[in-house]
Amino acid sequence: MQLLAGLAGAVLASAAILWVATSSWLVALAFVLAASVLLGGFVVLDRMRDSPAADSIAAPDWSVTVAAIERSGEAIAITDRANRMVCANSLYLEHFGVGAAPPALPLPRAGLEAVTLLARNAWRDGADALEMVEAEDERQWQVSASRAGRGEDHLIWRLRPIVRPSGESLGALDLTGPFGKMLSRAGIETAITTADGVIRAVSAGFAERASGDDRATLVGQDFVSFLRSDERDRIFFAREGRGGTPQTLVDVPLVDPEARVTPAGPDEATSLMLLIDSGVGIGSGWDGASQAGVAQLDALLAQLPLGLAMTDRDGRFLFANEAFLRSVGREGRGLPPFPTDLVVREDKAALSDAVRRHGRGPSTSGDVAVRLANSPEEPVSLGLAGVRGLGEAAVLLSLADTSQENQLRRQVAQATKMQAVGQLAGGVAHDFNNVLTAIIGTCDLMLLRHIPGDSDYDDIQQIRANSNRAASLTRQLLAFSRQQTLRPEIIQLPDVVSEVSPLIKRLLGEKITYYVQHDRNLGPVRADPQQLEQVIMNLAVNARDAIQSRGNGTGRISLFTRTLHAKQVIQLGSEVLPPADYTVLIVQDTGGGIPPHVLPKLFEPFFTTKEQGKGTGLGLSTAYGIVKQSGGFIFADNITDKTGHPTGARFTVYFPVHRGEVPKKRAPAPIVSSDWSAGGKVLLVEDEDMVRTVAERALSRAGYTVTACANGEEGLAAITDGGAFDIVVSDVVMPGMDGPAMVRAIRAQIPSMPVLFMSGYAEEQLRRDIDIPDMHFIAKPFSVAAIGDKVGAVLRQARSEQGAGT
Repeated sequence: MQLLAGLAGAVLASAAILWVATSSWLVALAFVLAASVLLGGFVVLDRMRDSPAADSIAAPDWSVTVAAIERSGEAIAITDRANRMVCANSLYLEHFGVGAAPPALPLPRAGLEAVTLLARNAWRDGADALEMVEAEDERQWQVSASRAGRGEDHLIWRLRPIVRPSGESLGALDLTGPFGKMLSRAGIETAITTADGVIRAVSAGFAERASGDDRATLVGQDFVSFLRSDERDRIFFAREGRGGTPQTLVDVPLVDPEARVTPAGPDEATSLMLLIDSGVGIGSGWDGASQAGVAQLDALLAQLPLGLAMTDRDGRFLFANEAFLRSVGREGRGLPPFPTDLVVREDKAALSDAVRRHGRGPSTSGDVAVRLANSPEEPVSLGLAGVRGLGEAAVLLSLADTSQENQLRRQVAQATKMQAVGQLAGGVAHDFNNVLTAIIGTCDLMLLRHIPGDSDYDDIQQIRANSNRAASLTRQLLAFSRQQTLRPEIIQLPDVVSEVSPLIKRLLGEKITYYVQHDRNLGPVRADPQQLEQVIMNLAVNARDAIQSRGNGTGRISLFTRTLHAKQVIQLGSEVLPPADYTVLIVQDTGGGIPPHVLPKLFEPFFTTKEQGKGTGLGLSTAYGIVKQSGGFIFADNITDKTGHPTGARFTVYFPVHRGEVPKKRAPAPIVSSDWSAGGKVLLVEDEDMVRTVAERALSRAGYTVTACANGEEGLAAITDGGAFDIVVSDVVMPGMDGPAMVRAIRAQIPSMPVLFMSGYAEEQLRRDIDIPDMHFIAKPFSVAAIGDKVGAVLRQARSEQGAGT
């Protein structure tokens, strides 16, 4: 306004000057009027610029813009230089919301970084675009941005959703056209089938091989009717027979896995069936060799017992027959990419160098010693030969399939080791029993001179208790070496299980569940019930310890009895278990399983995985010996889950079913003290001085007249010299003339002479080896009372038989 006032003053001054200069008021007035009009125009313009109406004209009308960008199938938004959204259409607001202004879209980190870079490029270059951005809801978008506006101070964002093809379009593949012919030339025959296996379309190659007419449609026919399989489950075209090429069948469902709508019925669900020749991918580039020739070579090599494989010049596997896969422990799993993946780490470099040398140099052959990863302890000789003229194939690998031989060798070695350990354990136990006989007998004789309350009575009892404990250990050793004295009976396994179950439940505690299940119609078995109870107890205790050693000590022990027929045994294919009917005892737990390196040593005596002082290592070895001595078999393995991880251990015991009449149980003879009158004469023959002394004193105290001899020769001489005896009590194993030889010589002179053998070995084995009629047996170690009672019982039986004979 001050500017206008100044201009008005200047106009009046100029008019006065003009009037003085011209002396004409008319000229001055005209000047003033013209200047006033001009000043009035300036005033109007100034007011229009400052008025709200002027602002409303300059500001853009966004409602009109929103209406202009409202399009279907495209999300549009406009942002300013501060990345603030000024407007957006409904599709944008539906998918991204009001608060999501580009480039700050709800995208994963990688997509957000890409859109931010797009915004910078658009401000700089005027426009930019991205082909695909995946949102957090897995939708995919095409994104573009371009500058716009009077000052190019806005960005227009366009986001177009990417539409995937539907399953219906996937099912509309034209196999009769170039696509099907191209696959046929590559050795791949194609067909489209419904979910029920009904053909909807086939390629010309499929029609030719299936029916002999490449123009046949085969629509509506059953797809599998044109195929057959052999005993190895290989697939062939039925029309080609055994001379045809094996096929690999691939089923490709023609349904979009991410489609929101699934087919309504089986007629809408279709599959693309691919039948691929076995030679495809292996011999397609073999110097013009046909697919049929490659397949025939494949079939020929597959039948050879020698393991064969082929690699290319870079050392990659092309082919391997089943014998090779068995040899390297890959049967059922296929080949790894390179031969070096089959050997231990130390042999990888040598094998890689050998394959490369034979593949790229002249045609040569040789051998290399390697250790396979599946059996690193046994080196094998791998043959290599460079081959030429077969295209990609460059090296032929040969490896004899020795898996069965190795398994048999390990079984023989394990059996030999167990037999040797058993013989050692039996010998040690026999000698130890002689020592224990002397200790226990001496304690019994000392206790006869002491009464409870004496200063030495408790000490003698302690010595005797420890000796009996040592005697139980020797019995376990004898059980492992199958030299324990058993009292076999014809029994039913459920009866034995029910007898021992209450004791097992007390041992397991409250945290471990005990479950028992029996099959019906179990066959009877012949075994010592007391020893069989010990087997079950040992297995249950080991299972309990395994559960308590892990986690919170909770778990489950299950005991099953099953019937296994001979046909089922044959189907198992076991090389150890002979075909027969078995009654099976299974004990399994949830204790986490047995480590693989422990399984081969599990039944060895004194082998234990427990802490020092918590196990003797004789529990499982005792069970092994009792089962073997009873004619049965015992195996240990792991129970695994679906992923192959061990969840527990399982012990399976096979007892042969007893055939024949089941004998009635006899009432046990009452145990009575020796009532043989004094004056009975006993010939005692024992080479161990301490045992002979104890036995002599024990029998003398029982009222017998004892003649003690140190060996078989002295015992026979005592009879030959005219000695009159009522019974011969003799050890079995002695230097020089042993007990059985001496008894046979005595029986030659006195056929009715009663004989009682003393031994630390098993009675059943001695009876089988000695084969002397009417002999009796007492196992070492024995007590003073036991040998006196046994001699008295033998003499009473002999006396009654003589009375009945007269």
